[in-house]
Amino acid sequence: MAEAQNVPARPKLVVGIMVEGLNADYLSLLENHLSPGGFKRLMSEGATIADLDFGTRLDPAAATALIFTGATPPVNEIPAAKKYDPAAKRVSNTFHDPSKIGNFTDQTLSPAAIAVSTLGDEVRMDAAGTGWVYSIAAQPEAAIIMAGHAGNSAFWIDDKTERWATSTYYKDVPATISTLNYRSPLSSRIDTMAWEPLIKPQLYPDIPSYKAQYPPRHTFSRKDADRIERFKSSPKANHEITQIACDYLSSMQFAQREAIDMLNLAYTLAPYQYTRDGDNKLETMDAYLRLDRDLSALFKAIDNKAGKGNTLIFLIGHPASNTSRRDDEKWGVPTGVFSAKKAASLLNAYLMALHGNGEWIQGYYDRNFFLNRQTIKNYSLDPAAVRAEAAEFLERMSGVSTVFTIDDIIASRAGDNAAALKRNTSVNNSGDIIVNITPGWEISDDFNLTGVSGTNTVARDNFVSSPAFIMGPGVPAVKINTPVDARTIAPTVSRILRIRSPNAASLPAIKF
Repeated sequence: MAEAQNVPARPKLVVGIMVEGLNADYLSLLENHLSPGGFKRLMSEGATIADLDFGTRLDPAAATALIFTGATPPVNEIPAAKKYDPAAKRVSNTFHDPSKIGNFTDQTLSPAAIAVSTLGDEVRMDAAGTGWVYSIAAQPEAAIIMAGHAGNSAFWIDDKTERWATSTYYKDVPATISTLNYRSPLSSRIDTMAWEPLIKPQLYPDIPSYKAQYPPRHTFSRKDADRIERFKSSPKANHEITQIACDYLSSMQFAQREAIDMLNLAYTLAPYQYTRDGDNKLETMDAYLRLDRDLSALFKAIDNKAGKGNTLIFLIGHPASNTSRRDDEKWGVPTGVFSAKKAASLLNAYLMALHGNGEWIQGYYDRNFFLNRQTIKNYSLDPAAVRAEAAEFLERMSGVSTVFTIDDIIASRAGDNAAALKRNTSVNNSGDIIVNITPGWEISDDFNLTGVSGTNTVARDNFVSSPAFIMGPGVPAVKINTPVDARTIAPTVSRILRIRSPNAASLPAIKF
């Protein structure tokens, strides 16, 4: 008779961690400065995925939704943090829900936009709601996705009140959050904080001597209108999130009952945009070291609460959004400014010259041009043909590298990775024509849209490898060097927890 396999005990606690901008190259570069209890522990005690493949570059909200649902944007209906409504000609938060009220915020948000179940939902449903699901993040979108539809609470930092905020959709307000908001609000502490190098500046690898002699120091003054955004982009926000998570673990009964509990956190290691000279390498390395220390403290708090070996931890890196700062002109790197307003105006004039007067362009947002379908109908034209004409015109415009119509994407004939682009494109939220801007050029979203101010980003096409780590009962200490589809994380976590996968997670779990 065959011997029964040793099945590890089901984890009492699962901790999900999303890290924007996590890059394996920095972990290697800083290996000698990492603590034994942070990233090194993940690498030595669990499975390391060297390259987690998201298909195409997604913004943090869409990347988080893909991980927690196991499904792409067309299925989970989270294409990005914001979306454009052509009929209303306005941009709104994807999670906008006027039926809810904000708590410590005037934003009205809920998870209703997520079209499928999430890992958090499945944890809650596994034990008929007796398990807990909590999430903490600097940004509302990440907090809501990680808490899901059935979560107990989701908290984020509100840009206006500078307090920890949530939606009345979620019913639980932990005492830790209440104490912070009433007795020690972030708004009363932020201007006393300063971010300076954690170790001697000369110890950071590959740092020029002038940086070591004049190390950066960042503060968050009340006089600075952007101070809360600066704070949320810094390791100070990561530390605040870690402290709250540790307080949750010490003050609440996590992992003390039969049901599985879940705690989800979102951090950032995205390049810091607010440097004086545009060189943020020292700040980036310092952010890695500080997060490493935060993870060490978090893992210790987890062990103290649940007992070592009783927790499943998955930490997922995803590429950072493009920076808003371009290289200094003194370096001579070719650049320019792509004006969305100018491009839309010229395109509208071109289509009028071809077909007659009218409003041909209904809107623009984030490299997507939306044609006016009513105008096309009035002239009895083929929409696909008009899209092709518009794409051909835009492709001749300065600063435009490639142009795709939505027809190209649906037919899998767009770009070098056509199948992945089709898989990640939400047709219901995409424009008729999508442009790619020449790397190095500045993109000015100056279309004067309701709900968004004109913002600039700089186009970059760099490939970034996103590592991921899974550590817990039954997970061997292995390294997977071949690319792994990011959609497999949700079913893999579900399999380890022995719960159902989210209902749109169609890929099999990773076999370790």
